Amino acid sequence: MGEIIRHDVNEEYAYSGFVEAGDFVFLNFCVGNVGGTVEEQVEGALNHMSDRLGQVGLKLADVVKVDIMLRDVWDIPVMEEVFKRRFQGNYPARKTISTEFAHVGGPGGLKVQIDGVAYRSRA
Repeated sequence: MGEIIRHDVNEEYAYSGFVEAGDFVFLNFCVGNVGGTVEEQVEGALNHMSDRLGQVGLKLADVVKVDIMLRDVWDIPVMEEVFKRRFQGNYPARKTISTEFAHVGGPGGLKVQIDGVAYRSRA
């Protein structure tokens, strides 16, 4: 399996932003454009995910699973439109849930967070 490499370690909150483990990369707390519209935040979260993946030589097309947390599940159609543009048919398996975020930003702040798993093909 190889070594486990932890990136973006946050000692204060006791988590790693993303972890390489064998052929898989596990990403969490992908957020962006906090305070913007849901569409802007989904774009920002995917940009954040893409930037992290780029650090280990991967891209969004390598993502095989995502967990999407939305403040309002009625925003799923907006999220899906962004996914269509960004994943262009290479859609990951997906779970979408509604949650009240325990983060700074209040009602107009964080509306979207995406966690994911990417696969590194050795072919």
